[in-house]
Amino acid sequence: FTPLAFLSGVTGGFFKALALTIAACLIISFFVAYLAVPLLADVWLRNVRERPESHWMIWLQSGYEHLLGVLLRRSQYAVYSIVLVLAIGGIAYTQVGSGFLPRMDEGGFVLDYKAAPSTSLAETDRLLTQVEHILAKTPDVDTWSRRTGLQLGGGITGDNTGDFFVRLKTDRHRSVWQIMARVRREIAEQVPGLQIDTDQLMEDLIGDLTAVPQPIEIKIFGGKEQTLESVAKTIATTIREVPGVVEVRDGITIAGDAVEVRINPVKTALEGMSPGQVIAQLKTLMDGDIVSRIPRGEETLALRVTSRGRNWSQIGRLRHLFIQAPDGHWFPLQRIALIRIVKGQPQLREENLKPMIAVTARIEGRSMGGAVQAVQERVAGLHFQKGVYIAYGGLYREQQQAMRDLSLVLGAAVLLVAALLLFLYERFLIVITILTTVALATCGVFVGLWVTSTELNISAMIGMTMIIGIVTETAIFYFAELRCADHIGTDDLVKAGRNRLRPILMTATIAIMALFPLALGLGAGAQMQAPLAIAIISGLTLEIPLVLLIMPAIYAALQTLFFRTAIRSEPPRKS
Repeated sequence: FTPLAFLSGVTGGFFKALALTIAACLIISFFVAYLAVPLLADVWLRNVRERPESHWMIWLQSGYEHLLGVLLRRSQYAVYSIVLVLAIGGIAYTQVGSGFLPRMDEGGFVLDYKAAPSTSLAETDRLLTQVEHILAKTPDVDTWSRRTGLQLGGGITGDNTGDFFVRLKTDRHRSVWQIMARVRREIAEQVPGLQIDTDQLMEDLIGDLTAVPQPIEIKIFGGKEQTLESVAKTIATTIREVPGVVEVRDGITIAGDAVEVRINPVKTALEGMSPGQVIAQLKTLMDGDIVSRIPRGEETLALRVTSRGRNWSQIGRLRHLFIQAPDGHWFPLQRIALIRIVKGQPQLREENLKPMIAVTARIEGRSMGGAVQAVQERVAGLHFQKGVYIAYGGLYREQQQAMRDLSLVLGAAVLLVAALLLFLYERFLIVITILTTVALATCGVFVGLWVTSTELNISAMIGMTMIIGIVTETAIFYFAELRCADHIGTDDLVKAGRNRLRPILMTATIAIMALFPLALGLGAGAQMQAPLAIAIISGLTLEIPLVLLIMPAIYAALQTLFFRTAIRSEPPRKS
């Protein structure tokens, strides 16, 4: 678990404390087992007589000895078993969807809204009153809070945007996903002028931290503004046809109208001015001019001088704005310039100093990995103009980064385990045998996720990492029964398995029983760690036959192969 403590980002925030807690508990349990348990056993079990084995345990041990003996004598059966485990694990791996965070009903959700561009605060409030009426009629909604012209994320917010935080009742019969779908459908039918996005609080907070709350974000770069808008509309239309992809937005945000002033250079020259001089006066008259700065603590306040004239925000007044020529005469702006309103100006976004438009969407009723893969296949079939290229971001990018980090953690855990085993036994055969058993146990994790319809998310990956340590511990427990010799016979392997059968079954059964309520999602917040519990239970279930049956057969086969190779390579002795 040590590599988990070095995780960063969202994954590290979730599981760094878990890794440190487990490591601390293991250290404490070592000293308890090494010191406290022998002392307590000496006091409490001194006069306890040994009980005979029960009939079912004797039957289980005899059946185990017979089955293990068959596998040791006929290694092809062990090979068939390994191939079967790998085949089922491979099929399960292809069927398990990938996700980011575990699906968890948090008891509330965030509703982000956006009205039409240039919508006034009063009109936005009127539309949101209808949304509040819909929430009030929803029986599972307990209460809500609304921000108009503000948002939880703390970003720049216009008068036409904001969000709700909706808290649900505890005694309800529908899940938060069903309630969000109903609210979205009713708002789309009754308040058509409002665009909304719904997601739970944790996903919304992570989205605010990463600046993109949507799972799917397709960034379009290159080309002119009109080209990017055309490509964005084409991609948005294409991915709307993908099953499970909802709330598709083409990323074109209309900021409002603009006033375009086209200065005629000839007429400007007749007035004795240049276009640059006219632009400088317009900027000063309309926006003012910073003439000085006043220090105030760690910042400086700009002192801006503005005109006390009329409000030039209206185009009719702007035409009669007077400009002063260098020779002192005045003339209206409309004499030298064409002034007109340009409607529907989109917001301009840049990333890495390049123009960019992002098409976003959400996923419903489908895994993130499967939905994004389908989107990528659809987008790959489109043909763009030269110079236009796309990149994927959003929560999907965070998920890919988290999976890469956890894969590195998984590899580091395997290397640390291999180093420890080599230090303990100083024999490569034992190390290879245990690592092969650990790799086979991970197949059980994928089978468990497939059977329970659970996604392979960051919680399940942590469970897979824990399986490496648990299976290795059980394998060490088995090999500790064997005597250290150059060659371990079949009888020694059977005897070691017989002696370790009861404790291995007990430890695995106790761990499964302890994790079973967590796997069922019982209790507040248990759904967050349910994939972790499912992964561990699945790995432990497969661990029992692997450690007790397959692992001895693997070791016996490798030992036989190794000694035959050594004998063949040994030079003949002289008489």
